[in-house]
Amino acid sequence: MRKAEYFSKDFDWDELRVQVENDPSFSYHLLPFQPNPISISLADEAHYAAAGSHAWNAFHHRHASGKFFKERRYLLEEFPELVNYKENSKVLEVGCGNGSTVLPILRGNENIIVYACDCSNEALERVKETVYACNKVSFEHRFHPFCCDFSVTTFPTWLACNPCQENIAQTQQLCFSDGRGKSQKNLNDSYSLSESRCCIGGVDFVTLIFTLSALPLHRMPESIKECFSVLKPGGLLFFRDYGLYDMSMLRFEMDKRVGFREYMRSDGTRSYFFCLDTVRNLFVGAGFTELELEYCCVKSVNRRNGKSMRRVWVHGKFQKPV
Repeated sequence: MRKAEYFSKDFDWDELRVQVENDPSFSYHLLPFQPNPISISLADEAHYAAAGSHAWNAFHHRHASGKFFKERRYLLEEFPELVNYKENSKVLEVGCGNGSTVLPILRGNENIIVYACDCSNEALERVKETVYACNKVSFEHRFHPFCCDFSVTTFPTWLACNPCQENIAQTQQLCFSDGRGKSQKNLNDSYSLSESRCCIGGVDFVTLIFTLSALPLHRMPESIKECFSVLKPGGLLFFRDYGLYDMSMLRFEMDKRVGFREYMRSDGTRSYFFCLDTVRNLFVGAGFTELELEYCCVKSVNRRNGKSMRRVWVHGKFQKPV
């Protein structure tokens, strides 16, 4: 397994782990989780889908100015394939938010086509504003946003490979509806990818950047399989998300726990904190081959109070076998 070149090692994660696990004030983070009636009710499929979309719509509405986010330009260094890949390559950005990942990709590779989805219509409005404000015609031609909650629906069938797209177009006009829900039923019936024996995936890359952690743990395996299904053989999935014992995890109070290493904020949005073994098991279990997987440990200083903050993220690169 090749070691990744582009992420910080400001401190040792194992040293942080020892400190956290020996600090009595953090002991509740380590305890087994006992489900309560509230967490059980949230497991209801329809209720979760509606509550999740509503929470993220409200979140993006509160942060509509965009000042909450910054362009993630570092991703082009950590995942250089996004810059150097062949002409007309396609990337699916899952959970695009306001475009902090989409925009650097569009800037970094003038030949890349970006499909960007989010469960929040509010987020999609923000990302379109962000991209169109650049006043670059090429961006608009290469940028295709759509609404999709990949934790409860399949990706749209039009993300299939080119031969499948042509067959779908002959049977029904392309649409931007969800796949696993009823709205996509006729399209799937008219052209089933599983029955066609043609489709081998349609995109070269999938990016999951601070997206998977927003899902309940029990929904992650099927969601990752969805990502696997739309990748071409040999395609790459780029992953970055919250790591175990990140500063934001340690700030959660006990009553915010909704699972083991799972928390819910007061606004209804969720956050899971990954260890490397969990990430490995999820992606390898979905069929991926692990190429890179490590903690990214960054120490930053709060300019207002001078306090040092230790951030932990997980960096991963996975490939769909050829």
